Amino acid sequence: MGGMTAAVARLALVGDRSPAVRSHVRVPALLTALRDRHGIDLEAYWVPTEEAAASRLADFDGIWLLPGSPYRSEAGALHAVRRARIGGIPLLATCGGFQHTLLEYARAVCGLTDVAHGENAPDAGELLIEPLACALHGHEGPVVFTAGSLAQRSTGVDRSTERYQCGYGLNPRYLATLVEHGIRFTGHDPQGQVRVAELPGHPFFLATLFQPELAGDGDEPHPMVRAFATAVAARRSPTVTPA
Repeated sequence: MGGMTAAVARLALVGDRSPAVRSHVRVPALLTALRDRHGIDLEAYWVPTEEAAASRLADFDGIWLLPGSPYRSEAGALHAVRRARIGGIPLLATCGGFQHTLLEYARAVCGLTDVAHGENAPDAGELLIEPLACALHGHEGPVVFTAGSLAQRSTGVDRSTERYQCGYGLNPRYLATLVEHGIRFTGHDPQGQVRVAELPGHPFFLATLFQPELAGDGDEPHPMVRAFATAVAARRSPTVTPA
């Protein structure tokens, strides 16, 4: 989007871009607002999931795994998460991105090689990501953040109201295993259901079941999006201070 210069951080928008996905429609305006209102200029490139493995994601300064599942390539979505995780590349993963972040981590780090995503493989024996008891399509609800976490520092608040557009979430049977292997769950709904995951020790690794890109009217980026963009810019230019 726009002319590329060496000083501008490069952002990979991983997802199967569609005008039917509200999140995808919001992104261009959010990028403009980041530049014009907050002085964070990012050179963004859409990367379809089926092209992710061949797109040299390691050369990007940030990866945003966007909603829009079922992805055309589950393997491509998982590759994007893996590239960010092992390469120290700032990652924001929202809605379907949250689900696939946990799937990648469970398989690659926890050794749960047989777990599946219920939307992609509904008949699989072990569902890490399963249908929510109450689907969150078009839902707004409170999220409570863990004090001192990246999620809490990024938003600057202990509690916020967030928008959802999803029907799948983490099977709680696997929560303890993920935590034992390093994932930290730092956002929950009032009933204690996980809504945010992050990876301590990583420059910026944040996954949310809600969609911060849907906050407000789309003219002002959600604080998490601003924090992520700052981390992306900081990877290219160390003079930028991330959250």
